Amino acid sequence: MEIIMTVVVILAIFLFVNTVKVVPEAQAWIIEELGKYKRTLGSGLHIVIPILHRVAYKHTLKEQVIDVPPQICITSDNVQVTVDGILYLKVLDAQKASYGIENYRYATVQLAQTTMRSEIGRIMLDDTFSEREAINNAIVKSVDQASDPWGIKVERYEIRDIEPAPSIIEAMEQQVEAERQKRAEILLSEGDKLSRINRSKGDREEAINLSKGQKQKVINEAEGRAQSMAILANATADGLKMIGEAIQKPGGREALSVHYVQKYLEQLKKVLSHNKVSILPAEAARLQGLAQILGFQQSTNPKNEGVK
Repeated sequence: MEIIMTVVVILAIFLFVNTVKVVPEAQAWIIEELGKYKRTLGSGLHIVIPILHRVAYKHTLKEQVIDVPPQICITSDNVQVTVDGILYLKVLDAQKASYGIENYRYATVQLAQTTMRSEIGRIMLDDTFSEREAINNAIVKSVDQASDPWGIKVERYEIRDIEPAPSIIEAMEQQVEAERQKRAEILLSEGDKLSRINRSKGDREEAINLSKGQKQKVINEAEGRAQSMAILANATADGLKMIGEAIQKPGGREALSVHYVQKYLEQLKKVLSHNKVSILPAEAARLQGLAQILGFQQSTNPKNEGVK
């Protein structure tokens, strides 16, 4: 009797466990009836018939994060780079995810890698880092279209790392260093150019200022000489006018003659005082008082050798 009761209890527990199903939140269970799809169980309490029904698949409806393994891609300029990423997807239709493909996670990863190789092959190495967003969008669009029959939705794809070969990295570093040196030399040359331009402008302005000053100096000197000559000419004209007026007066001509004779004798005196040989013009012999002149000559120039 006890054995029968034990069997009944065990059977009851078995039937209860296999009859009452509690589906957690954000999950979907696929129920098959004798190997054929029957229905999809959402979250909550459900009753199924043991042996006749069975839970074939269990899917989470949460967003899933799938790590895409690193793979080698070749850019359009034939450079090998290792690229890996992260794929975000969500199951929208549990039935299609169960029967549309064997393993949708593996399939989406393979499709993402294939699309990534194709997108990387269209661009050059220098553009792979700047075109990440475009590559991500292209992968999401391509995988999402292909996975639509699988009942899943690809939310986004993110390239995690792009790593060129070590030799390429070294070459890129050398290129960056060369570019930096180039920019530094350009900046130095531009600075030297501006410095030379400023110095040349300064020299030109200095030369212009000096020439203007020299020009003004010459003008001032010329104006001074012109004014001096004008004053001297006016004074000479006034003097000549006064002499002319004096000549017209009684005794003026005689006084002028005496003045000329006096000047003549002064110049003759200077000539006789600096020469050993004296030469007198014939007109001087006719002058009254020639003996006095000769006496003056002998007294002032005792070393004269003779008179001609």
